[in-house]
Order: sequence, then C-alpha cells, then structure tokens
Amino acid sequence: MARILFIMTGADEWTLNDGTKHTTGYWAEEAVVPLEAFKHAGHDVTVATPGGVVPPVDPSSLADEANGGAETAAHFRTVVATAEEFAKPVDLADVSLDDYDAVYTPGGHGPMEDLAVDADAGRLLAGALRSGKPVGLVCHGLAAVLAAEDDGMNAFAGYRATGFTNAEERLAHLADKAPWLLQDRLEAAGVDFVAADPFTSHVQVDRNLVTAQNPQSSAAAAEALGALLA
Repeated sequence: MARILFIMTGADEWTLNDGTKHTTGYWAEEAVVPLEAFKHAGHDVTVATPGGVVPPVDPSSLADEANGGAETAAHFRTVVATAEEFAKPVDLADVSLDDYDAVYTPGGHGPMEDLAVDADAGRLLAGALRSGKPVGLVCHGLAAVLAAEDDGMNAFAGYRATGFTNAEERLAHLADKAPWLLQDRLEAAGVDFVAADPFTSHVQVDRNLVTAQNPQSSAAAAEALGALLA
C-alpha cells in the first residue's frame, strides 16, 4: 500500500484580468477518478489544501453535460459529497513529504488562483520530484509547478510535460479573460510542453513525473501514476 498526497486547491474563485471573479474550484473528474482508482488498488489518500480548508468543487464540473451524461455526473456528485478524504483535509503547511510515497494534484481553475503561488505546494512538489517519488499533475493542476523552485530555477525545467493548452483555454472561452495562460507560463519556466489535440486523452511520462492534459486524461493519468507505484 502506498500513501498518496493529494495537493488540492482551496480557492473557489479565480480572479480574471479585469478584476472580476470566476466561480471555480477543483474539477470533479480529475479528483474523483484518481481517488477511486488509487483506493481500489489499496492505496491510502490524504488531501491537503492551503490552510486546510475543504477543497471546493467547481459546480460546472458536476453538470451532466460535463460528464457525458446524468449517471456519471450523479456518481461524481455523490463521491464529492461523501468522500472522507475531501471532507477532512490537512494543512499543506503541516505536511512532511517523508510521510508519503507519491504526490498528485488535480486541476480546475482553482490552482491558477492559489497553488500557483503557494510555497508549500511548491516545496512538496519539488521535493517529491527531486527524491524520485512519483508525481502526478492533471490539467490546471500544473499551475502548482510554477511555485516549485530548486536552486533558483523551476524544479520542473527540462521535464517533458503536458497540461491544459492555450487552444483548450480558447475553446473554453476563457483565454481572453485569463490573467495568464498555463501553457505559456510552463514553457517560460523551462518545461518541455507537449500539446495534443484539444480535449483528447493525453498523458506524458518523464522519469517519475506523470502529467495529463485535461479532464479526459484523468483515468490514464491515474493508471500511469499507479504503474510507477507498482
């Protein structure tokens, strides 16, 4: 059994470039699918957020149309509402990497607001990457990479990775409103960013790093991270 740390957003709003607030949080599929996969495999999951707040789910991610139909959406809503891991997070500031075997970060636009500038998230991700522990990030969860520094440079520089692309942000009609775009910032940080067709399942594995492009990649990301734990 492995002990997996979920680093999750505590932000329920994302500040747009005009100062207005966009309702957000974590994207349900990107948290629920890996949570269930890891627990089914016998692993233990602990959720940590900035300040230890209960991670807010993006309401849009619970809609039927976002999940291929009513049945899947209803299942995600049930897990979000009942999973003990989501209900009882710990504070990121109190987390010791020594207590965990792997780290995983789901997306949603929430991480663009808080994890992108959270020193504790950066500390844990950089430490896990450096130590060789499996690290998984999906979609906008890669915003947390921007806070991960090591010897004055980004700890993920030179790694091949993917995440929510500029093209996908445009198709979601948020690119013009975003204060910055994830792909642009990751490339500027030295990440070797690999983009696939929008909203198709796409995972990159580079050494102990697993990254996934979008919600459609959640299951494949969990499988790839699980393989590194085998």
